[in-house]
Amino acid sequence: MKRTLILLLGVLAVAAILFMNASKPLPGYEVGDYASDFDLPDVNGKTVSMSDYTDAKGFIIIFTCNTCPYAKAYESRIIALDKKYSGKGFPVIAINPNDLEKQPGDSMEEMRKRAKDKAYTFPYLRDDSQQVAKAFGATKTPHVFVLNKEDNDKYRVEFIGAIDDSANDPSDVSETYVEDAIDALLSGKKPSKTEARAIGCSIKWKS
Repeated sequence: MKRTLILLLGVLAVAAILFMNASKPLPGYEVGDYASDFDLPDVNGKTVSMSDYTDAKGFIIIFTCNTCPYAKAYESRIIALDKKYSGKGFPVIAINPNDLEKQPGDSMEEMRKRAKDKAYTFPYLRDDSQQVAKAFGATKTPHVFVLNKEDNDKYRVEFIGAIDDSANDPSDVSETYVEDAIDALLSGKKPSKTEARAIGCSIKWKS
């Protein structure tokens, strides 16, 4: 009996360690860091990089997916962000990093269907290796990184987190974090709020 109890306690201890490690935020970019460019395939069979956008003033990089209820709730707002700011130099680039073994609904084929059905105005990319998501430190879908392109052609992280303060109902939004950050940058100022906790589904990492 005593031996069984010790064995059970050992199993629980290992499980607790694994849980804590899985819950730890990934190391990634902080506000003020410079983001590296990437090359990822989109739903149209093209490879997309930030350097492709020679006239961009910055980017709204959003880690999102097909399957998360929070990502779906924000979908129309993501489209609206691109329509509002892409012409002003801040286009949306959406990246799906979910592991397909754990989330088959996030395959490129399903992404292609989603982008077509919802008439995405922005590129929708697959991060199969998950290296881009890890580099950014993304943990949720959706998770936003607003980048400002500086004179040296580097991409400075200016805001990290949520799109706004209503994860479900757009009619309940009172703080528009991403819009406020970009409006400040377009005015030659720094955002007054640089971080807001991302609310969404956890990214499905490879085992």
